[in-house]
Amino acid sequence: MTTPDNNGRATDTVKANLGEAGTHFKQAAVAASDAIKGAASAATDEMRLGKAQMKAELADGAIASLTAGENLGAATGEQVDKLMDKGRDLIDSAADLIRERPLASFGVAFAAGWIIAKLARSGDK
Repeated sequence: MTTPDNNGRATDTVKANLGEAGTHFKQAAVAASDAIKGAASAATDEMRLGKAQMKAELADGAIASLTAGENLGAATGEQVDKLMDKGRDLIDSAADLIRERPLASFGVAFAAGWIIAKLARSGDK
């Protein structure tokens, strides 16, 4: 088999093309490596930012909880005052009813006492 003689130019061209391809592949690998490093750096920055935001939210939540705890005593006092006012209103209503209808009040009190005594005796058996 005879090959045309081109003084090795085809071989040189192939070598040059393969060298150029190798250079491009090497640059592609460098670019991919830089992209991965950049992505890792960006992810690290995002993680740091997310961690900082999480800490800030937790701190704000803790402060809000402490503030609620500090106000809990005052809120409890308000509720106790409301209950005391309702209790006084009930006592005043009962006193007014007794003044208006003393005989009926005595009858109701007597009947309630009798029922309680009866229930207490039946529980002993």
